[in-house]
Amino acid sequence: MVIAPLLPVISDQPYPLLFATISGAHLYGFPSPDSDYDLRGSHILPVSEVVGLDIGRETIEVSEVRNNLEIDLVTHDVKKFFSLLLRKNGYVLEQLYSPLILHTTPEYEELKEIAKGCITRHHSHHYFGFANTQWRLFEKEDTHRVKPLLYVYRVLLTGIHLMQTGGIEANLLHLNKTFKLPYIPELIERKLAGAEKSVLEDADIAFYQGEFDRLRGELEEASQSSHLPESPSTKDALNDLLVRLRMASFAKT
Repeated sequence: MVIAPLLPVISDQPYPLLFATISGAHLYGFPSPDSDYDLRGSHILPVSEVVGLDIGRETIEVSEVRNNLEIDLVTHDVKKFFSLLLRKNGYVLEQLYSPLILHTTPEYEELKEIAKGCITRHHSHHYFGFANTQWRLFEKEDTHRVKPLLYVYRVLLTGIHLMQTGGIEANLLHLNKTFKLPYIPELIERKLAGAEKSVLEDADIAFYQGEFDRLRGELEEASQSSHLPESPSTKDALNDLLVRLRMASFAKT
């Protein structure tokens, strides 16, 4: 895993970062040789840019090539990021709990503890929606690409695992140690060996459709039987952390 060449991108950001991690195919366990690096995180706007008429940049996006690496970075201001945590958003949970950490702070570690109380059984809707979108993409293409098919199974297994355990696991290789789907290793091998847009020349669409339907059923069942709460329980703790982060930024000015 390439880490050091990515660090200058992090240090060049205009605002202090709460955290920054690697997401995307590198997190999911199946990057192609030409996959870009998806960097995600949260920044802290200074008080002067949140109380005035002109609000600072709630979202920062950077796309560039550095040291021959294609980099896509997106960070949200802490208030926006915390709000997304309260909206059954699986993307931000995966970014927050990514083990591929580029930048950390003590408050980031605190946030990871608080965010456990943001996980609800309704996060299953995120994974249903994402899986359906990726399946439609795979199905409609004349040349069936490996990438959306892997995303279908990665998303469904992540959702099932979350409903059953309350924990975030986005790496398909790790997930398949539990689910033991025999076709996953071959699909990952094709993705790792090929280009980002590599295709399945011999795709058995009927088989993959059957697996898609079966796993959707498992996610539905896991959601209905999940012991996860109906709603977040840590909004006040998030608010307290947000206020402290803002006040700390004010003290530094």
